[in-house]
Amino acid sequence: MTYNEWFNEHGKKHGKILEKLKDLSDDEVIKYFRFENMVEKENDFCPLYKNNKKCHDYEELNCYLCACPNFRFDDDGIKKQEDKTLFSYCSIDSKDGAQYKGEDYIHQNCSGCIVPHKERYIKKHFNRDWFEIMKEVNLSK
Repeated sequence: MTYNEWFNEHGKKHGKILEKLKDLSDDEVIKYFRFENMVEKENDFCPLYKNNKKCHDYEELNCYLCACPNFRFDDDGIKKQEDKTLFSYCSIDSKDGAQYKGEDYIHQNCSGCIVPHKERYIKKHFNRDWFEIMKEVNLSK
């Protein structure tokens, strides 16, 4: 699955959940997206939910911004770097992020970063339209 395919599919899933929550306040919506609640009520939102597994080892994990607004990608590649094609990176160069370098490619590795999973961060960037929050992410537009 390409970044673009995942991005569009995930945004649609996010939107369907928000349709169900239209009568909740913003704070209630954010609370709804807490990992424990999502595993119980939205088991198809993330493949890890079926095994009650978190993507990040963080006690208060919130899944509202499952994808990070600071992530940047282009399925066709962004630029050449060290004879490799860079496909994704972190726009804030998070100290907890890393790069996964293969033989001819580089991808951002966000597994060590929990920035978008903190409710304080989500409240700061909150919008019920996930695609609006993520408007800078897809560079292939």
